Amino acid sequence: MAELPFPDPELGDGFVLLRPWREQDGPQRFAGFSDELCRRFSWPRVEPPTERDVLGAYERDERERLAGQSLNLAVADAADPARVWGAASVYDVSAADGRAAVGYWVAPWARGRGVATRSLRLLAAWTFEGLGVQRLELTCEPANVASARVAQRCGFVREGVLRSHVRFKDGRRDTVVYGLLPGELT
Repeated sequence: MAELPFPDPELGDGFVLLRPWREQDGPQRFAGFSDELCRRFSWPRVEPPTERDVLGAYERDERERLAGQSLNLAVADAADPARVWGAASVYDVSAADGRAAVGYWVAPWARGRGVATRSLRLLAAWTFEGLGVQRLELTCEPANVASARVAQRCGFVREGVLRSHVRFKDGRRDTVVYGLLPGELT
């Protein structure tokens, strides 16, 4: 597949702005993703993430974008785009199948304000329109109640549990699967 384009114009609703990551975002990206909740639900390794992991993410993000596999965006404060609130991504893109997955994380200093819901709505709408996707999937750990609520607020339908789905920490983890089709985004 061809490279995934960055949304142009950047995705925003006056409160959140989804934009490309910048090198100067590194300290905020590291601080946000190093939070206990992000590590609990999103970081697959036992040892905590390091600054080196964050720096490596920039290279990986660009390599996967150029390969047409994923697009990882910073979620920023629309009033101050240098202030990072989290991340939103579209990944596992299959142009042949018209399918992709979406994910997000929110830094502790931005939680409780609808950042994840607003970001997911913007990214899902763009993925349907901009990439021509016909099915979006969202997965989360069964105990991640906040993520499940975000998915449901955006119209995603819980489809089931994949038992022992992924390697996680020092074992395996179940995954709850949600799906969204064009016209279902709320």
